[in-house]
Parts: sequence; structure tokens; C-alpha cells
Amino acid sequence: MASILIIGNAAVDIINRVERYPPEDAEVRALDQRRVRGGNAANTAVVLAQLGHACAWGGTLADDPEAAVIRDDLTGHGVDLGPAHEVPGGTVPTSYVTLSAATGSRTIVHYRDLPEYPAKAFAALDLSGYDWVHFEGRNLEGIGPMLERLRTGRPDLPCSLEVEKPRAGIEALFPWVDLLLFSRVYAEANGFAEPEAFLGWARQRAPAADRVCAWGADGAYGLDKRGEGFAVPAFPPPQVVDTLGAGDVFNAGVIDALVAGRSPAAAVEAGARLAGRKCGQEGLDGLA
Repeated sequence: MASILIIGNAAVDIINRVERYPPEDAEVRALDQRRVRGGNAANTAVVLAQLGHACAWGGTLADDPEAAVIRDDLTGHGVDLGPAHEVPGGTVPTSYVTLSAATGSRTIVHYRDLPEYPAKAFAALDLSGYDWVHFEGRNLEGIGPMLERLRTGRPDLPCSLEVEKPRAGIEALFPWVDLLLFSRVYAEANGFAEPEAFLGWARQRAPAADRVCAWGADGAYGLDKRGEGFAVPAFPPPQVVDTLGAGDVFNAGVIDALVAGRSPAAAVEAGARLAGRKCGQEGLDGLA
């Protein structure tokens, strides 16, 4: 078991499952509705906790009644909220999710009116007890100083960065981390139609890191710090039920395997298998 700190977002997800995704200006009836805790970093923390790790989550929490959904779910899964930062008068971020029963795909409209996790909160943390730190690559102004503090105070502490969306300046963070977890969306936004070419581009910007890119139904690809490339297939379930959070589950599976000492290629396969299992079920519980 490792002690893992996860820095990033938590939200409330309002999930409407519909028969199929509606066209613009349509009116459809939801088959059912769920109100659950969401957010990339929080999802990854919950899965890692299920896999047996001692996880702590560092993110901002509002003090409104909706925050109880986040608090109760994270603590119920054994995630430590000690590093969290509460914002008085804040409003919980909300994701409105339309989930297609026909395909299992999801479309998300996210609303956020809450400050990001501040670098000063991270600076106050005692990092001595952690074995890994994972950052959701969204709060670039804050993550830069956090990584600098981590590398100064604990240069031996492995860390990873999720790069899901193109954000101005995020490439400046690449040299600071040991593992980069890219999405296909980010690769394509940078003009790459093939994962191998993209990973070569990423290697130039982060030569000392392991680089991984999930490529949806085509599996996942990697280029480790020694320059060895690899590819693993996707592991789809018999029926795709719910893809919401699959990328976060993949990240958790990769980190779990690396912490256990497995090779980057074996870790990516473990992440792909876990993400495939998640796509065959609703929600994140019971994945371990």
C-alpha cells in the first residue's frame, strides 16, 4: 500500500441517462437521473483508495450544502480530506452529464464558480509521508509553484500530471514530472492524428518522463524515459454501459501499477484493463 496525494477538482455530477443523445433543440425524457460526486482528481483518488492505497485529496471545497455530497463520498471511500481547502461562501462546481444508453458515451456541461486549489495550501502540507503525488493539469498558475516546491523539498518523490485538455502554458510543466498522462483530445488539439508521432513530440518537451496517451477504442500508447515505445489494446466490456470517468480510472490503474514497481508497459495495460471494466458498469464502485 502506498500513500498518494491527489491534487485537483471535485464536483457534483447530475447525470441524466437518455435512450440516445438528442439532436439540437429536441426535448427528450430521461430514463433515470443520478446525483453523485464527480471530478477528475476525486475520481482517481476514489479508485486508488479501492485498490488499497492511503489516498488524500487536495482541492477546494465550498461551504454550501451541496459540498456534503463530495465530503460524504470521499470520506466514505476512505479518502483523507486533510489537504482540502475550504472557500467560505463558495459554490460547488457542477457537471451536467447526458449519458446515452445506446452507446454509453457521455456529454458534459461543466459550471464552475469556485477558486482553484491555492499554491499556499500545498506549501503548508507535510510531504514527508507520501509515496506519490498526482496533479490534475487544470490550475496552471498554482501547479507551477506546487511542482517547484515538491522538487525542492522532496526531489525523490515521484509525481504525475494528467494532461486532458489544451491549456495555454501547460507544456512548461512537463519537465517537472515523472509521468505524463495525455488524452487523445490533447494530442489531436496539437495537430497529431497518430499517437506515436504525438509521443515523439512530447518526448522533446519532457525527455526524462514516462509518457502515456490513452487513445480510446484503439487502446493506449506509451514512450518510456528510456525511449522505448509500446502499445496496448483496449479491453472493452461485453456491453458499454457508462464511460463517465473512464479516463480517471485509467490514470488510477497506471499509477497503482507503477507504485507497485511494474514496468510502464505493464502499468498501461493494467490501466486499460481497469478502464474497460469501468465502461461495463455504472459508477466507480466495485472496480478493485
